[in-house]
Amino acid sequence: MQLTVEPVAQLIEQFARLPGIGPKTAQRLTFYLLRSPGQVSEDLAAAISNMKQAVRFCSVCQNITDAEPCAICRSQTRDPALICVVEEPLDILALERTRGYKGRYHVLHGALSPVEGIGPEDLKIRELLDRLRRDDVREVILATNPNVEGETTAIYLTRLLRPLGVRVTQIARGLPVGGDLEYADEVTLARALEGRREMP
Repeated sequence: MQLTVEPVAQLIEQFARLPGIGPKTAQRLTFYLLRSPGQVSEDLAAAISNMKQAVRFCSVCQNITDAEPCAICRSQTRDPALICVVEEPLDILALERTRGYKGRYHVLHGALSPVEGIGPEDLKIRELLDRLRRDDVREVILATNPNVEGETTAIYLTRLLRPLGVRVTQIARGLPVGGDLEYADEVTLARALEGRREMP
């Protein structure tokens, strides 16, 4: 059955463009908003608009922030000589839940994937290299996801970073191969950080 109410069809289409939301979920979300008081839709629209206006990437670590630099980069209790490289901002949330890491971060915003056309120039690698040349960093911990793209990215970064004279380690793989950091529990992540190894 073709939906002929254009505003409803447009919203379903927009929801369906979001990752992890299929056509059925897009329809449920749309009809939920349709039945809800108008304030619910207005609050959602305002939150999305505010997020797009207020949130940006930290100029130091590339994490999302509403202040410059972000709270982690500003923190005096963090070790600036220790940088943990992750693929996405969600990975920082997962690692922070362990309460065991006291260094700073660098977010790549993805992983190398020739199949999807994602190369080094599409990631925040240049910004990482600039940090290492500018700051006194003793160790870079690679915390990419334990899948083909994550491993490829870790190997590529190791080859780039070694000539800079910085120690390059990788978190231990107590994590399932093919999984994502954001879904790992705190204990597994804490052990993975503690058991990090030197990159070959």
